[in-house]
Parts: sequence; C-alpha cells; structure tokens
Amino acid sequence: MTQRRVVITAASAISPIGHGREQIVESLLKGKSGVTTLREDELISRFIHSRVYGTVSYPIAYDFARQHRKTMGPVSYYACQVAKDVLGQAGLPGDFVTGGRLGIAFGSIHGSPTVQRNIYKIFFEAKDKATYQGIGAVDYLKSMVHTTAVNISKMFGITGRIISSGTACTTSSQSIGYGYEAVKYGLQDAMLCGGADEYDTITVAVFDNLLACSTAFNDHPGQTPRPFDRARDGLVVAEGAGAVMLEEYEFARKRGATILAEVIGFACNSNGGDLILPNLDGITKTLRLGLENAQINASDVDLVSAHATATKMGDIIEAQATGAVFGFQPRVVALKSYMGHTMAACGAVETVMTLYMMQDGFIAPTLNLEDIDDRCAMITHVRKLTEYPVKTAAIQNFAFGGVNTSLLIRKLT
Repeated sequence: MTQRRVVITAASAISPIGHGREQIVESLLKGKSGVTTLREDELISRFIHSRVYGTVSYPIAYDFARQHRKTMGPVSYYACQVAKDVLGQAGLPGDFVTGGRLGIAFGSIHGSPTVQRNIYKIFFEAKDKATYQGIGAVDYLKSMVHTTAVNISKMFGITGRIISSGTACTTSSQSIGYGYEAVKYGLQDAMLCGGADEYDTITVAVFDNLLACSTAFNDHPGQTPRPFDRARDGLVVAEGAGAVMLEEYEFARKRGATILAEVIGFACNSNGGDLILPNLDGITKTLRLGLENAQINASDVDLVSAHATATKMGDIIEAQATGAVFGFQPRVVALKSYMGHTMAACGAVETVMTLYMMQDGFIAPTLNLEDIDDRCAMITHVRKLTEYPVKTAAIQNFAFGGVNTSLLIRKLT
C-alpha cells in the first residue's frame, strides 16, 4: 500500500492558560498556571476532597448560528471553536471542506456530563409527566459520546469519514494518530483531529473517589499539579479542547499551505491487563513502536512531552519507560503542570503546545518541579525556560483501560 507524507497545517487550543497561540505561548514563557479553586456547586461541600481545577475562566466569543447551537453542550462549543480556528488557519477551499476528502477524528470522554447530569436529575426527581418532559428533545445529541465530531460535521458541512475515539486520556492522541493513518494510506486527503472535555464536578468526583486527585494544595492552587516532584499528590482535573489539521504533504504544498510540522510516526497499544495501574512493559513497548513507525532512532528525538499526571505511580512508571527508551538524550516537559489534566483533550492540547514551542525555538519548564523524585530521575527534566531548536518531538499519553499512545512530529526545514 502506498504511504503518503502527512503534515500539520493548522493548530489551535482552548486551555486553562489561554485560547490560541498568542495567549498560550505567553503563559508558557511566563510560567503562568491555569489552576484555580474549584467552582462551587451542590456536590462540593458533601463529598469532594480536592478543591482545585484547571478551568477555562475567560470569555470566548462564540459566533455560532442558533441552528448549530441547539444540539451543542459545552463540550461541543469548545470542539467547534477550535475546529473553526483550524479551518480558518488552514484556508482549505470550501468545495474541498464539503467534498468528502476531508474527514473528522474528534472525541470526548463522555459527551457533555453537564447535560447528562441534568437529564438524570429530572428523570429521577420527576413527580409528574410535565416535569419529566423537561428532558429536552436534543439533550441526547448534546451528551452522546460522539457529539463533538458530529457537531463539527454539521456546523461546517464536512462529509468525509468520522472517527470518534473515546479512550479517556488517549482520546485526542488517538484521534490525531488515526487521522494520520487515514491520510497516510490515502483514505482521506485531510483530517481535522482533536478532542475536548468540559468542566463538571462529577468528573472531579470520579478521580477524587479513586484517591487520584491533588488535595494538599487546595489553598495554593498554582502549586499543583507537581509532575515528577517528590511532593506530588495527584492529578488536577481540567477542561479544554485542542485541534490540528492534517493534510497530505503534496496536496498542502501545491496549494501553498503553511506547514507547521510533519507527523512522522504513531503507535497505540494496550497493556492487556489491569485497567487502572500503569504498566511499564506496555508503555515501553508503545514508545519503541512509535520510533519504529517513524523510522527514526531514539537519539533523533529532541523533546518528549510527557503524559505526567502527577500521580504517585504513574509518573514513576512513565519516567522509567521514557528513560529505558530515550535515555537522557531528549528534554522532557510535563505540560499538565500548567493547566491540569484536560482529559480527552490532553493529547491534542499538548501536541498544539509542542508545535508552538517548536515554532518559537524554546522549551517551557515543568512547573512546580522543585525536588525531583529520585525514582523519576532517569530522564532530563526541563526546570527552567530554555532556548532550544526542537526539530523532532514525541508526545506520549496513557489512559485508564491500559491504552498507550506515542505520536512523533518533526519540524520541516
């Protein structure tokens, strides 16, 4: 089968540290944290120990027609906005966008939990038929797991294939990887890829109940999460969205598109065991498969964007796997230290941030990394803002369920 080169021609993210290139780069350069005190609602005072969150607290000027808004929950607003951003940046002809050769790979963890919670609340508390009918006719469309992908398709008239991964923390890295494969093997000429997740206290409650959330810094939100640090005490749940446009290289070159980077490799596999605990062998195998798919050596990688959620065991296992595959050669940064864990969006958001650092020739330091855990010391951590000409980067993500991904991108020179 003919294999084609795949390039990134546009990128955007909505994150706790900003929307779009200018705001996000400024936050990375200034070491600005987007973690704040968790919003108050009816669940907070009853159960939840963690009181910190990475939230999108700034206004976003959505300009969506009502016919599109009526099927969108908050997660689809995020998704459609970053999709609009990348479509605008990429400058694809209108007839191409709607012609079937552009597809979508986009997902979330579970659609819109805000809408779902309201549905269940009405359903279980309804006293009469009139109250029960308060469940909206389009509430399912807002909350279904593939709501982001289909709302993007509807808003922009995209008629190509739709892939809607829903693999927790690897959702959007899988989306980019599967989009890469679709273009590489000629199934589509371009793919709009990414992921999104919205704020809802139930998401925090799930991880809090698993004792996986940070609680020691409730009074000092900007000091957590602390990836690879001895004082780390868990992840910080966050929200946001990220998207990239992938195109076949010759198609992009001939139409004069701006090429941000080339996707050169992708790997995804399963640990085949425990659904929660990280697996050293599984992660190590994925990182090696990524290099094999990219047909490069570990020594060719300049930067690793680590998954690094700041959980006790997760960071140790990732550091060990990264050290075993890459050694001390690449710099390693944990971008969740700036914003928390954006769940389904994290792979795409971190890919976008890596692209920005590539473009501007710097590597942002891991925030809150003051005392490196000896068990995470077998890799080269970035602890201060560093000017560095990153040519090749690896973005790695791992999810509950034992799903592992490795994505490799390279700057074209």
